[in-house]
Amino acid sequence: MEPVKAWYVLARTVDYAGLTLFAGGLLFLAVLWPAGAGHRGARSVLVAGWLLGLLGTLAGLGLQAAWAAQRPPGDLLALDLLGQALDSQFGRIWFARALLWLLGGVVLAWLLQRGRVAATALPWRVGAGAVLLGLLRTTGLTGHAVESTRPWLTQLADLAHLAGASAWIGGLAVLLFGVLARRDPEELATVVPRYSKLAMTSVAVVVTAGVVLAWQTIGSIGRVFSTTYGQTLLVKLAVLAVVLLIAQASRSWVGRRLDFAVVLRGDAGTVRPFVYSVAAETTLVLVVLLAASFLVTASPGR
Repeated sequence: MEPVKAWYVLARTVDYAGLTLFAGGLLFLAVLWPAGAGHRGARSVLVAGWLLGLLGTLAGLGLQAAWAAQRPPGDLLALDLLGQALDSQFGRIWFARALLWLLGGVVLAWLLQRGRVAATALPWRVGAGAVLLGLLRTTGLTGHAVESTRPWLTQLADLAHLAGASAWIGGLAVLLFGVLARRDPEELATVVPRYSKLAMTSVAVVVTAGVVLAWQTIGSIGRVFSTTYGQTLLVKLAVLAVVLLIAQASRSWVGRRLDFAVVLRGDAGTVRPFVYSVAAETTLVLVVLLAASFLVTASPGR
């Protein structure tokens, strides 16, 4: 792989990670745990997501221009390349995406200043929803979804796929670093079951939309095994299958042990297996995001 392409794939991975943390984290706080807007762990997830998303978008813009011009990665900030990038469809979309990240910073600052008051306020929720919809939509506008024979179907599936993944992965991070880190029995009793239901729905959306995307992008079973794109997709699916097995173990713990953990007032030894399961699930998801970045930059026909 060319060095500039490798750096571009890394930038896309960072951008994906930022989007899932930021979007899923905001959704988690707005819907499942508004009180978490005032707690350090949850706020750290949002700040990390926003920084990763903004940096990944800016780096991706410059690196894609360097890749197209066959220039080294160090030229990502060259003014002539940035000018050429902004003349392309990709450059214009990603410039708009960078502006959306800046607007996301305003949404984040409001939440950091007002905490739960902001998370439960209708104006904040409308603003956050508009920014997140824009970020999710611009992600799909530069992928393979626009190249299929049914672009309306693949773009709708891509939006659903990204939204489901963000709700699932970002929620995992807030659950791990926010709710579970505090081990508050009341929060465990109310927030964990809510997230379990949200995660089940999100995974169903991710899988269904992913099947539609794969069908529209690859076109035949044979190309799954004969192309680099298809083989990368198989790796992504294999890792995703392991993640889902771990998620099932987490769900089983919620059904069998959550009440016991609450009775013991969040005892560390009782909650620890669930923490390990969620941590493993979150870590493996990074591999899925890396595979997704390779898929975005690979040709489905190769």
